[in-house]
Amino acid sequence: MNLSMILGIVFGGIFTGWLFSLVCLRMLGILQQQGYRGKAFLKFCFKKGNLEERRLVLLAISLGLLLALVNLCFCFLGHKGANLVSALPFAGVILLYCIAEHKRALKVKANPTPRMIRLGVCNLILLAGIGCGLGFGCAALGQLIGNEWYLLFRFVYFALLPLVLPLVIAFSNLLMQAYEIPHGKKFVKKAQNALDFCGCKKAGITGSFGKTSVKNYAAAILSEKFRVIATPASYNTPLGIARAVNEGGLDCDIFLAEMGARNTGDIAELCDLVKPEYAVVTGVCCQHLETFGSLDAIKAEKCVLAERARCVVLGASADCGKEGALLEGRDFGAEEIALSEAGVSFVLRLGTEKIPVSLPLYGRHAAQDVALAAALCLQLGMTAEEIARGVANVKPVPHRLERIDANGLVILDDSYNSNVAGARDAVETLNTFSGKKYVVTPGLVELGALEREENEALGASFVGLDGVILVGETRVLTLRNGYLNAGGDESKLRVVPTLEKAREIFASELSAGDCVLFLNDLPDCYR
Repeated sequence: MNLSMILGIVFGGIFTGWLFSLVCLRMLGILQQQGYRGKAFLKFCFKKGNLEERRLVLLAISLGLLLALVNLCFCFLGHKGANLVSALPFAGVILLYCIAEHKRALKVKANPTPRMIRLGVCNLILLAGIGCGLGFGCAALGQLIGNEWYLLFRFVYFALLPLVLPLVIAFSNLLMQAYEIPHGKKFVKKAQNALDFCGCKKAGITGSFGKTSVKNYAAAILSEKFRVIATPASYNTPLGIARAVNEGGLDCDIFLAEMGARNTGDIAELCDLVKPEYAVVTGVCCQHLETFGSLDAIKAEKCVLAERARCVVLGASADCGKEGALLEGRDFGAEEIALSEAGVSFVLRLGTEKIPVSLPLYGRHAAQDVALAAALCLQLGMTAEEIARGVANVKPVPHRLERIDANGLVILDDSYNSNVAGARDAVETLNTFSGKKYVVTPGLVELGALEREENEALGASFVGLDGVILVGETRVLTLRNGYLNAGGDESKLRVVPTLEKAREIFASELSAGDCVLFLNDLPDCYR
């Protein structure tokens, strides 16, 4: 090889790596949704019937046929000329694919965090290296064989690259762990030191459901008397809590930390970070059964928080056996719950105190979550009178059965709900509305062996609604069977591939005064 050929191959390899790094952007976003867990990402990518895999296969076939056809058509220029001409449509097809992927935006947009940027750069370098290596290999093999026809089609091998992109991304993620793990530990350690010396009261909130709502409600009530900082949104991992502390500071009287868990040991790790004196365990259900393996394992994990804390508030389904803990239904609770189009009304009981409450919140569980938050506030030093005033500060939590009025149409946005109990409450709430009632859902996930049974039960609960729109390809069959087997009207049932198609249906069929429930809008990593 002469110098010009070497430079050409290097440039071509780097350019090819850049092109395929653009193809990877959507998949990088899905990896981020998976919490940078490589095994879960690969399981998603190579799952039978996955649309992402099908698109990559289609891209590979298109590129292979295109390279072969263009090289054949321009063979009169010789293999070098034909190879050079074929590079232009090769790049064009990849760019058109990327434009089409951009229009098919992720439901949960990729967050360009420093970690995501570092991973993207690593992936780009790796792809450029693969492109250069493949280029040199094709050139060397061509010189060895010396056949003009082989030389003409030697770069068709590049069309195979889309098939290995998920593996390249997973390997890039694995390589970056050498930096990310110690960097993350330093970041978490900085937050841990700040929490150790902040002097504020610290409370942890966990459970299979309702964590974010209870945290937000507690923060609203506590603000009547204290300076409160709560972890934002669903920041419930060590890095999420550390980010809230390191970036937001701890100038407060009370710090509320939401604590999530997908595997045994997660809650202990969060407790080591926060060291909570107060705790709420909202309840336990089969959510995340897929990763925990059994309901007993889920309960044991959630109850780690109760064991670590001094003062504990327990939901009715979370009796962790903690001596002296406040237990829903025994020491406090939401009683006489009434649901209506205006919201929820109930009597908040705190020991012997009874407080009538009416809030623009929806669902039976909303009343119970307010009761859990109020019980925590009682533990943290508020009186019943102060709590009664603080409850007025409670606002709906975005995407948790949140009411949105749009041109007379009522939308119940429960897109972040993915647990069995919450889904049941959401359907019950939908039935309180007048006018036509539609539900849009892809079903429930991460229920392990119970996923089929629970989705069938969810489908059965839709009987009597005016419209049932199922979104997706996999779980919707179970939902459909559950609905029809329970006596549902098949003419009211539609199965569509995307949420956009669902919107088109109810936009044309619903009018002012009607209501549509969006139940569990799954992110792309579950498609």
